[in-house]
Amino acid sequence: MNESDENSDRLRDQDWYVYIVECRTKDLYVGVARDVEKRIQLHNQGRACRYTQFRRPVVLKYTEDYHSYTEARKRERQIKKYSRVKKKALMKQVKTDLSP
Repeated sequence: MNESDENSDRLRDQDWYVYIVECRTKDLYVGVARDVEKRIQLHNQGRACRYTQFRRPVVLKYTEDYHSYTEARKRERQIKKYSRVKKKALMKQVKTDLSP
């Protein structure tokens, strides 16, 4: 196995996250990232995407963990189709599940 094969295997083994942030304007933005904290920093620096660039700051409200980019992107597309009410309910459901 050469070095590039090892790197490919390592990248596949890393988790991907679907995340929802709430913008200053109260808009909800759904995205995918490997490193959510770094992605939030990029959003808040205006360097992540055009949509959030003019709606800063953003605050992380929700994450889901996936084992592949494909799974995460599929879920991202699904959540993006949700209404605002359904996205809020999803965020609240997870928050409740994590409560002691």
